Amino acid sequence: MTVPGSWQRLARGAGLLDARGEPMLTIFAEMSALAASTGAINLGQGFPDEDGPQAVLDAARRAIADGHNQYPPGIGVPVLREAITTHQEHWYGIRLDPDTQVLVTAGATEAIAATLLALTEADDEIVVVEPYYDEYAAIAALANTRLVTVPAHAPDFLPDLEDLAAAVTDRTRIILINSPHNPTGAVLPRETLERIVELAHEHNAIIVTDEVYEHLVYDGQHVPIASLPGAFERTLTISSGGKTFSATGWKVGWISGPAELIRAVLAVKQFLTYVNAGPFQHAIAVGLGLPDEVFDEAAASLARKRDLLMGGLSDAGFEVYRPSAGYFVIADAAELGVRDAAALARTLPELVGVVGVPVSALASQERQADYASLMRFAFCKRVDVLERAAAQLSGLKLPAS
Repeated sequence: MTVPGSWQRLARGAGLLDARGEPMLTIFAEMSALAASTGAINLGQGFPDEDGPQAVLDAARRAIADGHNQYPPGIGVPVLREAITTHQEHWYGIRLDPDTQVLVTAGATEAIAATLLALTEADDEIVVVEPYYDEYAAIAALANTRLVTVPAHAPDFLPDLEDLAAAVTDRTRIILINSPHNPTGAVLPRETLERIVELAHEHNAIIVTDEVYEHLVYDGQHVPIASLPGAFERTLTISSGGKTFSATGWKVGWISGPAELIRAVLAVKQFLTYVNAGPFQHAIAVGLGLPDEVFDEAAASLARKRDLLMGGLSDAGFEVYRPSAGYFVIADAAELGVRDAAALARTLPELVGVVGVPVSALASQERQADYASLMRFAFCKRVDVLERAAAQLSGLKLPAS
């Protein structure tokens, strides 16, 4: 028996309903299970396999020992909110009030969900660049809104400005951008960001920006859209400590922006998790105050790992697109004569002992064919793991069709 409910709308929006109307696993859960069952190296899901800065780990232990184990304040512990405001001003020149313009969340995932649910009504439109983080489509559907997508294609994976302008209309409630971008690693240039601000003003839209990879930029520069003229008053910025400090399991994220928008999101967020991660909030506050060199070295280390994995994928025969940021590299299997990357993803563990995910799973149904030959591989792993993966990939031999 199929259980009726709003979960069906969410699952349908995320492409996770089968032909019988039954829920399916996400592509990440499916590929991780495949890695576990075959013993393959899991480059499908974006989590590091080594810890971040020792100072951050030590701060978490101290916070637990010091008794920070009960409910924190609903908007987050003061020391973290103050650290976020200091961080935004130090890195980007954005000044915030820690008491009214910052909200701590259960990772960026809750921040996105609470924001979309709080700020939209049924039949509003949310504009996103695709491929996209799969949560966007799921929550847009749960909120009973319409997701309007703007395609980004190889080699740079940047949206066309004319396509962007055509997508944003007076029905647009939110322009949801993700820069640095998951899954492609693209970093939106200032010209694109400025055009988004113009469109938001023209159509009275709110900008929501997902910047969880803000410190993991290897080529170019990340410019927060909230730092541009005319942007702050209509922008909510979302980020997280998980990616920056290799602590994805702690689920400490935050939203910053105008007080009236923060209050609206809090009205919803307080009935999702209410609060979370009390001691880890203290630890992330310590992390945000670390010297600039710590952030720079983390990015440099990942850049070296990116290049290592790119070499293995190239040796295997994929066309490889160099990401400017983030955890992932996109590889095109069309160079191997493969048009169905989803099918390849399910056979690759047996062929070479490596797991990736098809990019088509991160695209709207209407545009899945545009990304059908692309795969995403994570390079946020130990060097020895990536060396083994690169060696195994370089030995790829596809069976004769």
